[in-house]
Amino acid sequence: MKQSEKRIDLHVHSLVSDGSYTPAGLAKLARERGLSGFALTDHDNIAGDAEAAAAAQQEGIDFIPGMELTVEFENRKLHIVCLGFDAAQPDFQSLYRRMRATKEAKIAEIIQYIAQKGIDISLEKVQPFAYGRTIDRYAIMRYLVSLHLYDHAQPLWDNYLDPAVRLLDLEVNITAEEALPVIHKAGGVTSLAHFHKNIGFKGLSRLEQEAAILRLHQLGLDGMERWYPNYTAEDAAFAGYMIEKYELLPTGGTDFHGSNRPEIELGTGLHDNIAIPYAYLEGVRAACKKNFELEKEKQAGRAN
Repeated sequence: MKQSEKRIDLHVHSLVSDGSYTPAGLAKLARERGLSGFALTDHDNIAGDAEAAAAAQQEGIDFIPGMELTVEFENRKLHIVCLGFDAAQPDFQSLYRRMRATKEAKIAEIIQYIAQKGIDISLEKVQPFAYGRTIDRYAIMRYLVSLHLYDHAQPLWDNYLDPAVRLLDLEVNITAEEALPVIHKAGGVTSLAHFHKNIGFKGLSRLEQEAAILRLHQLGLDGMERWYPNYTAEDAAFAGYMIEKYELLPTGGTDFHGSNRPEIELGTGLHDNIAIPYAYLEGVRAACKKNFELEKEKQAGRAN
């Protein structure tokens, strides 16, 4: 395959969050689909990155560790695709532990709320659906998926999980102002995911979206998704305009969830409407290297 023909996917989920494939299974599927590389971007979780990295090496394809981070910004919830960070960096570890504590809180109460809605659920029934030994909201989701209540996972959040989270005052996320610098400290880059969705800037005018994304960029946001399966032509044009005007890092991906979002295919999106060039992966790696070097310079300056 020629360099110009190599394709990647930088927005992919495993069963560590709300996908249906194991991290290793994604690496195998990526190779079978002819991809040259991918990033694992599970929601607020990095537990699958090591497994995916090892499997990608065995499959002979590139891999970038990642996470889709949920943040608060100007009274909105956003998803930020974080790529190429050093998960062992102390500030990142501190932020991550705080975030996971929230995501894993009051699990018994969430299960009780869902049971009161008439669903056959208990802590014991959810336990086998935990990734490792940790029961979190996604373990509950995977159990609910097994009941075949819907043909997609989203209604499970809309009807059961999200109402429980709101009722129990668990709808607490790290702010963009706090998160973006920490990802940079860890040598990673950040990209705004699906700006056009409710978890994004849906409902704002293009001028308002531009102003909001610019404010994020000034806080440290590196880029935004140039490719996404359900962008309209106008959405795609706007993303391209923003990337060019403000010299944002272009990323993109299918937001693949396997059977939990069956219409979306890894690497190709919706009816083959995605074709992300390998140059995007190279751009991410170059930006990570730059952020890492800048952080080293800052540390050296503090030491002097």
